[in-house]
Amino acid sequence: MKADEYRYKMVVAIRTDIRLSPGKMAVQVAHAAVSCALSARKNNDRWFKAWFREGQKKVVVKGGNLKELYILKNSAEGLGLPTSIVQDAGLTEIEPGTVTCLGIGPGPSPEVDKVTGSLPLV
Repeated sequence: MKADEYRYKMVVAIRTDIRLSPGKMAVQVAHAAVSCALSARKNNDRWFKAWFREGQKKVVVKGGNLKELYILKNSAEGLGLPTSIVQDAGLTEIEPGTVTCLGIGPGPSPEVDKVTGSLPLV
C-alpha cells in the first residue's frame, strides 16, 4: 500500500521544547499509540478496525510546546478524533508528570490532517 492510499491514520505530536533522548521519545510515542488505539477500539470500533486492517499507519510530528499540544488536542476532539496526552512517570530523564506528547487517532486521514497536516515530521 502506498502512503497516500491509507484511509486511516494515527499521528503522535512530540513536544519540541523539552529534551528527550531517542529512546525516551520512542517509548513516549509508544504510550500514545497504545492509549489512542485502545480509546478508538472502545469508542469508535469502526475506525479502529479499518485502521488496523490497513496496517496501522502512524506518523510522528513536531508538536511544539505544551500550550500548542493542548490546542491540537482541542482541535482533534472537536472533530471527534481520539486523543491521548502522555505524562512521563519521571523515572529516568524528566520530571514526573511532564507531558511529552499527544496522540491523535486513529481516524480518517483527511480529518487527522486538518489538525496535524501542517506539522513537520520528526
